[in-house]
Amino acid sequence: MADEIKRLSLDGELTIYRAADLKVTVLDALRQARVLELDLSGVTELDTAGLQVLMLAKQAAAADQRELRLLQHSPAVVEIFEMLDLGAFFGDAVLIHA
Repeated sequence: MADEIKRLSLDGELTIYRAADLKVTVLDALRQARVLELDLSGVTELDTAGLQVLMLAKQAAAADQRELRLLQHSPAVVEIFEMLDLGAFFGDAVLIHA
């Protein structure tokens, strides 16, 4: 049986060089919980490949009637989300780095 809430911290570069491994890690964690919280505070770089992993996870969660929550957006994440206007896609009410 899946846990209710699981938290996974992502750090370093979420880039093409790590996308395949991140995809496996994130999707495995998503299967283990009804709600997966991704802590993005340690993300230093986000490119389109890393962004695709996050978008895939959001879509996979919805398809499996699970929830993906993105937390503690790092400045690198906020920059890309704001540039591409992705707050609504991810359902983030506030994308502000304190």
